[in-house]
Amino acid sequence: MSKDREVRGGQPAAVRADEAGITVSGYAAIFNEAADIAGMFREVIEPGAFARAIGRDDVVFLINHDGLPLARTRSGTLTLAEDERGLRMETVLDAEDPDVRSIVPKMKRGDLDKMSFAFRATVQEWDDTQDPPLRTIREVELFDVSIVTNPAYEGTEIGLRSLKATRQDRAMPGLRTLKKRLCMEQHVRGIR
Repeated sequence: MSKDREVRGGQPAAVRADEAGITVSGYAAIFNEAADIAGMFREVIEPGAFARAIGRDDVVFLINHDGLPLARTRSGTLTLAEDERGLRMETVLDAEDPDVRSIVPKMKRGDLDKMSFAFRATVQEWDDTQDPPLRTIREVELFDVSIVTNPAYEGTEIGLRSLKATRQDRAMPGLRTLKKRLCMEQHVRGIR
C-alpha cells in the first residue's frame, strides 16, 4: 500500500437478497460536497475524479478497509461507475461466504450502513485564501471501497484531539508547509 493512502467516508449502502446472491450498492464518494477533514482543511471531490481509476485500478470491496476482499474489479465481481452524484459501487456477494454472513444482518438492521473509499490524490488543487484551506481533488488512484462502521467524516472529533496532541508533542509543521511538501513530492514523482 502507498504511504500516501487516504480514507474518506461516504453514504449509506443498500442491501437486498435474491437467488443470485446478496446485492450491495451505494455511493462511496459524493461530488461537490465540502467535507471537514480533522478541522485542518475542507475537501471537495470533483466530478470525473474517479474516471481514470475506474478503468485502471484493481479496486477491492472490504469491511472497514481491512481483511479479505468480498469482491474486486479485476475479477468482475465489483462494479464501479461515476454518475452525477458520485462514485457508485455495486456487487453481488456470495451468501455462503462467512464474512458476508457476518455483515448482512448488521447491514439490514442499519448498524453497518456507511460507505467509504481509500485513495491517493494524483491531481489536486489547494486554496489557501480560505480558512480552513480548501483542497479540491480532481483525480485519484483508488485502492478500495468499504462498508464501514465509522466513516472518516463522522470520526473527526477524535482525530482532531489526536492531531492537536501530536502537533504539541512533535511540533508538526504548519499546514501550508505540509501542503508545499506534498505538492513538491507529487511534482518529483511526475504526478502533476
